[in-house]
Amino acid sequence: MNIPGGLWQALAESFRRTDLPAISFTELLLAFVLATALSIPSRSWKYFGLLATAVHELGHAVAALTSGQRLSGIRLRLDHSGTTTSYSRSRLAAAWSCFWGYPVPAIVGAAFVMCGFSGWGPASIAGSAVALAASLLFIRNLAGFLITAVAIVGGLTMILVVPDAFVGHVAVILGLALLVGAVRDLIKLANVHVRRRERLSTSDAYLLYRATAVPSAIWITLFAALVGGSWFVAWQPISTVLLRGA
Repeated sequence: MNIPGGLWQALAESFRRTDLPAISFTELLLAFVLATALSIPSRSWKYFGLLATAVHELGHAVAALTSGQRLSGIRLRLDHSGTTTSYSRSRLAAAWSCFWGYPVPAIVGAAFVMCGFSGWGPASIAGSAVALAASLLFIRNLAGFLITAVAIVGGLTMILVVPDAFVGHVAVILGLALLVGAVRDLIKLANVHVRRRERLSTSDAYLLYRATAVPSAIWITLFAALVGGSWFVAWQPISTVLLRGA
């Protein structure tokens, strides 16, 4: 098979709706277990958390571009930290891009769950691979390039070798893992403000306070509201399966 040609064909065909995956009560419970196993234990989070960081920084980057800022670059590090550098003369635009970090993994996670249940699982994976490939234009360090490249290869491999019917199941698991990871990161952020205040300079909420004079607690509450809202959206198809299996 012509690999480049086959890949392009598979990628193009992924952007269509497939049959709805038959996700049972037992399988959904297993999906929760797998998602938790990816996002809670330190050993697995060491690796999966890199993807969550990439999504976080892409949130900043997209917000910067959509508010007319000049995006200089994205740096991802193996310790789960990241930096997105953009330039703007508008304090409001700068605050806008700074805000869209912590809520984005949860929003993306909810989108994966909804797509997985509704037959758009392959499209969600393919779209993510395309978005990550576009982000390579702005990656400015080797670790960031490697993290992004591995995620792209993983997504493309899934499109090539995994049956469409199963990709929807994977999208649900991945979405749940991102949702759990978003809660984990939000708790970590709150802990910085309560117990580890020497690290405040790394907090988006603190940076927003410096830019707007609005207290960090307000920004953390807004982050939590969006994360909670994402869980609410994702819970709609999940609750249907749970009620049917109860």
